[in-house]
Amino acid sequence: MKILITGATGLVGTELVNLLLRNGVQVNFLTISQNKITKKPNLQGFFWNPEQGIIDENAFIGVDAIIHLAGANVSKRWTNTYKQEIIESRIISSNLLFKVLKHNPNQVKQIISASAIGVYPDSLKNIYTETNKNIDDSFLGNVVVKWEESVDKFKLLNIKVCKLRTGIVLSEKGGALFEMLKPIKFGLGAAFGTGKQIQSWIHLTDLTEMYLFAAQNQLEGIYNAVAPNPISNKQLTIAIAKKLKKPLFLPNIPEFMMQLILGEMHEILFSSQNVNNNKIINEGFSFKYTSVEKALEHLL
Repeated sequence: MKILITGATGLVGTELVNLLLRNGVQVNFLTISQNKITKKPNLQGFFWNPEQGIIDENAFIGVDAIIHLAGANVSKRWTNTYKQEIIESRIISSNLLFKVLKHNPNQVKQIISASAIGVYPDSLKNIYTETNKNIDDSFLGNVVVKWEESVDKFKLLNIKVCKLRTGIVLSEKGGALFEMLKPIKFGLGAAFGTGKQIQSWIHLTDLTEMYLFAAQNQLEGIYNAVAPNPISNKQLTIAIAKKLKKPLFLPNIPEFMMQLILGEMHEILFSSQNVNNNKIINEGFSFKYTSVEKALEHLL
């Protein structure tokens, strides 16, 4: 099997490339940086620039599936300009891939795209499955809708479309956990708001294994990429502090304060999405890290 990856040098992409190579998968990857183009056994880089519509079409030779991870990081302050970049980086890159496949002979049978649970409405009561049709009335909800629509077009080319709606990715190398560790390490950790908001998470290892599983089993449709046991923000904060043997004595951080610091992006910290993962389990996928405690034990 040969897989083409976009976003291969990001947090998830780097881990995924290593996993695929260990499993004997040939990997092509697209990069916007000329100096990141490498050629090693079973690993070949190719240049693209979605904004300029530039892509090396040799990247698609012999490719069976595409894993599409490219997109600007949402964990930066959302200025109007950056909000536009968050949307366009996902849609323009999808459109370029679609255009190449539409106008060139290829053997691509499947595209697996990153997506996000931010599409589900903020709720302390609801438990969301992939059949939920309600969309969160927020910037992130809107991003996910446009993101997924840009990938659904590949169905027109008789290519199977799989979308992994990802929760909070736990990794010691970056992402949400990496940021949460900083204040807690100095004994300055605290829950956000009421701390009751549910945070559906997934260990980076399980997430990359899920991408491989989706490719090996030619999965189609939407799958929630979250671990079996969601946890409240307060519980997660306590679990991290306990693992690091650090005290938690500060009061919860009020929402208005984080809004002043982060602007609109603060919504990520205060929204609640309790997301169910039975669909991927019923396909036969097995999670290695089913509890936050087990995940933190490994990561920290």
